[in-house]
Amino acid sequence: MTLRSRFGKEMDDLAKGYTASIPFDRRLYEYDIAGSIAHARMLAKQGIISDRDAELIIMGLTSIREEIEQDRFEFKKELEDIHMNIEVRLIAKVGDPGAKLHTARSRNDQVALDMRLFTKDAIAETLRRLKALQKALLDQAQENKKVIMPGYTHLQRAQPILLAHHVLAYFEMFQRDVERFKNCLERTDVLPLGSGALAGVSYDIDRDFLAKELGFSKVSANSLDAVSDRDFVIEYQAAASLAMMHLSRLAEEITLWSSAEFGFIEIDDAFASGSSIMPQKKNPDVAELARAKTGRVYGHLMAFLTTMKALPLSYNRDMQEDKEGLFDSVDTLLSTLEVFAAMIACLRVKSDRMRQAVEQDYTLATDIADYLVRKGIPFREAHTIVGKLVRYASELGRSLTEIELSEYRRFCAEFDNDVKSITVESSLAARGSSGGTAPEEVEKALAAAKKKLNG
Repeated sequence: MTLRSRFGKEMDDLAKGYTASIPFDRRLYEYDIAGSIAHARMLAKQGIISDRDAELIIMGLTSIREEIEQDRFEFKKELEDIHMNIEVRLIAKVGDPGAKLHTARSRNDQVALDMRLFTKDAIAETLRRLKALQKALLDQAQENKKVIMPGYTHLQRAQPILLAHHVLAYFEMFQRDVERFKNCLERTDVLPLGSGALAGVSYDIDRDFLAKELGFSKVSANSLDAVSDRDFVIEYQAAASLAMMHLSRLAEEITLWSSAEFGFIEIDDAFASGSSIMPQKKNPDVAELARAKTGRVYGHLMAFLTTMKALPLSYNRDMQEDKEGLFDSVDTLLSTLEVFAAMIACLRVKSDRMRQAVEQDYTLATDIADYLVRKGIPFREAHTIVGKLVRYASELGRSLTEIELSEYRRFCAEFDNDVKSITVESSLAARGSSGGTAPEEVEKALAAAKKKLNG
């Protein structure tokens, strides 16, 4: 079978190789077959082909699916794409009925359908793996809810927080990712089949039947838009880029925290590698690779945005470039989510080292400034007083808890004995505003996260 009856010569071999998509779009076979089976049923229902022809077509397509799954199907590059490979094989198996399958359909709405079906499945699996990672984070937060650590700004120790509070920050990031992918699904869940090449079709088809058969909640409203819309591909890649950014931030902290300089956590041996020359090394390769793979996903997003930015309506061959980047983005995100869930689940927290890091620095300085505010001193003045106090203690190489009351009073007469009651625990307890790190607020946050996870 050929699509070149209009031409006077065969396509150049170089051009064939350059334009063929079968090396990568073969991945869409199950969606292409599912769409074709639904299309055949609809054609028979509408009396466009006979029930017997539809039956033979469906039997042939089912057999082809088995051939592909059993690695017995010969994909031919000269047939360009997954659609023609399957159609040619179908005609070889069932004869003339197979040649009727493409009635009231174009490869333009066919590939748009395949891509939407693929992306719907990708979103469902992405959501499942996001939830698995959230569960691993929530389990760590729950298990270590009493562990105290320094919170950071500018990568400098800032104020005491609960480790669970820090971990739940990532839970919230991934919750936003969950919501983004769910939102993306709404716009992906639109049936394009029945739009034809660009203008609709001249047959009495039933698009609502097709939508029901293929699990779509609605049908496209405009045939031109339906065959040329790849917003859902871009949306998935944009959501994937944000999710990978969150994973990369988490990866960076895992890398830092597992270093000897921090010593806050230990990565399980199963998720670390050694050195080819230094026997003592334990490298956080999983986390480091996630940082790198984030840039790769960003690149796919920017590449396809650039591809789409100047395309006139409707379908253009440029849009063949929607597949490889999307496939790789899906694969990269799914594998990263899966390995991170497993790695997070077995991280070992070094609570003593975290507590030591809190007590070694001046993380109670803000609490002391707040103490002066409660004595009636304006905050900016209190800030200045405590800043001078910290500099004094730092020059002496002493912590704030090691400063005597008489020394406190050199900086402000309002200091009294109760300043010595300011501790790491009191600092935590004081942060009781909604969403804060106070233990009771973290307990609420843990309960809320569990509800979101199960929702």
